[in-house]
Amino acid sequence: MERRKFNESEISKQLETVNDWKSVDNKLHKRFEFSNFAESLAFVNRVGEIAEKHDHHPDITFGWGYAEIFLTTHDCGGITEIDFVVASEIDSI
Repeated sequence: MERRKFNESEISKQLETVNDWKSVDNKLHKRFEFSNFAESLAFVNRVGEIAEKHDHHPDITFGWGYAEIFLTTHDCGGITEIDFVVASEIDSI
């Protein structure tokens, strides 16, 4: 898979293919809500499995009842196809 930075038009079009992700500061971002800390942690661990599978690792912030995911392709300086692939898989959890 080619890792080429998408332009704003490409990002807008790709955002239609994922659920509730936003483009913020050259990153894809989504906040997930949970009932408690254990559910948040379990979700983050599942995200970690997806990240390892794709060798593409998001920035994750989580705590009691939430997890926030930020995806970007650092070596390209922005959002690429792999970010949307990983976002889509995260949505399938």
